[in-house]
Amino acid sequence: QEDEYINIESDLHENKHDSVDDEQPRLKGHLEKKYDKTCEFYKKHKTRIQYLIYGILITAYLAVVIAACSLNFQRALPLFIITILAIFFICWDFLIAKYEDRIAAFFFPGERYLEKQWFWLKWVLCAALIITIICWLIFDTAKRGSRQLISFGGLVMYVLLMFTFSKYPTRVAWRPVFSGTGMQFILGLLILRTKVGFDIFNWLGIQIQTFLEYSDTGAKFVFGEKYTDHFFAFKVLPIVVFFSTVMSMLYHVGFMQWLVGKVGWIMQIFMGTTPVESLVAAGNIFVGQTESPLLVRPYLPYITRSELHAVMTAGFSTIAGSVLGAYISLGVSASHLLTASVMSAPASLATSKLFWPETEKPTVILRSGLQMAKGESKNLLEAASQGASTSILLVANIAVNLISFLALLAFFDSALSWVGNLFNYPQLNFENICAYVFMPFSFMMGVDWEDSFIVGGLLGYKTFFNEFVAYERLSKLIHNRQKGGSMYINGVKQYMTVRSEVIATYALCGFANFGSLGLVIGGLTSIAPSRKKEIAGGAFRAMIAGTVTCFMTACVAGMLTVPDLEVPCHILLGNAFNSTDFPVNSTELVECCQQLFT
Repeated sequence: QEDEYINIESDLHENKHDSVDDEQPRLKGHLEKKYDKTCEFYKKHKTRIQYLIYGILITAYLAVVIAACSLNFQRALPLFIITILAIFFICWDFLIAKYEDRIAAFFFPGERYLEKQWFWLKWVLCAALIITIICWLIFDTAKRGSRQLISFGGLVMYVLLMFTFSKYPTRVAWRPVFSGTGMQFILGLLILRTKVGFDIFNWLGIQIQTFLEYSDTGAKFVFGEKYTDHFFAFKVLPIVVFFSTVMSMLYHVGFMQWLVGKVGWIMQIFMGTTPVESLVAAGNIFVGQTESPLLVRPYLPYITRSELHAVMTAGFSTIAGSVLGAYISLGVSASHLLTASVMSAPASLATSKLFWPETEKPTVILRSGLQMAKGESKNLLEAASQGASTSILLVANIAVNLISFLALLAFFDSALSWVGNLFNYPQLNFENICAYVFMPFSFMMGVDWEDSFIVGGLLGYKTFFNEFVAYERLSKLIHNRQKGGSMYINGVKQYMTVRSEVIATYALCGFANFGSLGLVIGGLTSIAPSRKKEIAGGAFRAMIAGTVTCFMTACVAGMLTVPDLEVPCHILLGNAFNSTDFPVNSTELVECCQQLFT
């Protein structure tokens, strides 16, 4: 060891001597002088050169857009819309950054007037919202039938249940509750009932499906041409890897932080929630329940218990973008999954503030906005590599959880069937028990009574196992309906109506299950160790609030969904001929006859 030390010391002395020699002045060549002058010129005019390069690139891009629009405007319409939106938000950010004080001073008198009149104005707005919804329900019920009223009654029931079991019922601030539920309803109305909103989300769903199919190239190369023979392992799980890589790249370039910031700002303005809980709720639309709090990591030790509860509730109420792709690959509607994620974000804050009202004074209130955490990667390739590496744990968790949960489920079903056989009821299984427990909740969402037993079983799978198991079962029901076989086999219903499938899709779209409970406690405790006691104490209430949020989103979907045809035409016409009490003025029957005639 002493010899090694001496050798290292001698090496250090030699290196120091070499560095001293290097510092001796020497003559520079002609090219080196030119290079130094070029570097000095660049440093002096760095900003102007960057603006010039940006100007050339933007001009070239606009020239490409104009050329594409002139050749075929219909084909270039998505590119045109994206360009217009990008220009609008770039100008918006520029104006806010440069003239924020002037804009705030311009709107200050109006803000001050609203604060003075807010006491009576808030009640007028609430009354107007309630009257509008009631009038809409009356006209919609007259036009489409009374099934929407059950969903509306379910929405009211869940709000009353949250209020009844609230932590501090007398301290509830109703602004976030009404505004969050109102935003949920308005978003659903725009997406599900207007042609423009429906077409936009339907187009987005198609584009996401097309985009996710590129993961097949990597799966085929790694697993071979017959990779679809093992559908889940080699088709579904690679999508999680691919999506995680893309999200990491978007996070590195700052797009995700920008998008989350804009959505969070909108919720903060309309709902009156604090910046931290608004940003986390917005982040959960795109990322998972453990990744979203990382956006506001520095502020978590200082937030109130109600805010902490809101952060956890937002995580339980939505799903991550990475697993979204996996559910789409199973056959679940992409547009409905996207809609559910967007609608549940404001609803999670409404439910959270109803179930655990704010009783402390929030300390993290920044007028200029929160500083969101940035990615650790140095460049885009490193970000892509990190995203792929990060997904390894997620993919492994999904795989091992499904193996263990499905094995446990098979064991429970076998044991329950044995117990039921002792009492001449061998059909007893875990799904039947969950179906009876959750049947009233599923019916109040607007699910048809015949299907509420099946949806109740799916809700049980989701709550006690995870949403992957539930969506896998739902995808089988969807495939059975699309095949158009017999609805009942040996007295067991093989598939549901389209309306019930849609409502089930919204009700299952969240991480609220007992498996995620430990994940949230462990993840948040590692970020904010000083809040360990509050996190563990409020996690179960947050899981219940997240579950109810998904149920409320399903109720809104039940109020607004207008599916095409509930069952295939050949089955519907067969039932019409074979049944004596079939309704004569059925809209579905008329549509089937028109299709057959065409």
